[in-house]
Amino acid sequence: MADVAAMTTRLHFISGLPRSGSTLLAGILRQNPRFHAAMTSPVGTLFSAMLNAMSRGNETALFIDEAQRKDLLGALFESYYRPQEGRAVVFDTNRVWCARLPALLSIFPESRVICCVRSVAWIMDSIERLVRSNAFEPSGLFATPEERATVFSRVEALAHRDRMVGFAWSALKEAYYGEFGRSLLILEYDILAQRPAETLQLIYEFLGEAPFTHDFEAVDYAEPAFDAQLATPGLHTVKRKVEFEPRRTVLPPDLFEKYARLSFWRDPQGSQAFRITMQPEPPAAA
Repeated sequence: MADVAAMTTRLHFISGLPRSGSTLLAGILRQNPRFHAAMTSPVGTLFSAMLNAMSRGNETALFIDEAQRKDLLGALFESYYRPQEGRAVVFDTNRVWCARLPALLSIFPESRVICCVRSVAWIMDSIERLVRSNAFEPSGLFATPEERATVFSRVEALAHRDRMVGFAWSALKEAYYGEFGRSLLILEYDILAQRPAETLQLIYEFLGEAPFTHDFEAVDYAEPAFDAQLATPGLHTVKRKVEFEPRRTVLPPDLFEKYARLSFWRDPQGSQAFRITMQPEPPAAA
């Protein structure tokens, strides 16, 4: 049986919200030859499936004790990342990790989770721009023609508790206020884009890694084949130069305002998580 403790590569995780810089962060981190980082991996899905298969509701789970569950789940990472054994650090990316912290950090207690975040209003704006830029190819992010019909139905679908944005937001909020907060680094996209060198220095300190000089003018990452499967080209493509580009939103004002109020991570009260975030937003006028 594979021994999880024998795995010499250190594991960290990238999670958080979609369209919030996780692919950009992976593109930057992978410049370091000691690191392996990429977009969303299948390990999170496999991890959840195995965990459910070993639950008490499954009749065969009777033959698997807690220690075996940990070994089996840990061996999943060892098997998947065996080709990266030469790397000192592997970053696995998946939005599900925020909802799996008790199990994940029981197996890898020294691991850290970088949670990429962004104003939910700008996340919705970013997805809406992608949808509109591919007007002749209905996006696979939506299940029905009714969901695709208008910007209001598209945003509502994405915000549902089991969909792309809604699930990630709920999982992040659970993790932020949970007992494993000190293992989390909340990283806001706007700061990463505006001050990448300072931000990466803080990330390295959080991880306990030696500094590395990154080239923020030549970040290279894209997954066109994966994006084609979702019929949403550009979903995981980053620009070579890390920079912040101010723009006007394409969302109607009331829709933008509704989702702009959901940045709970800007308030440090009640959380032990480390944060690289913008200032709290002022309360809305009465």
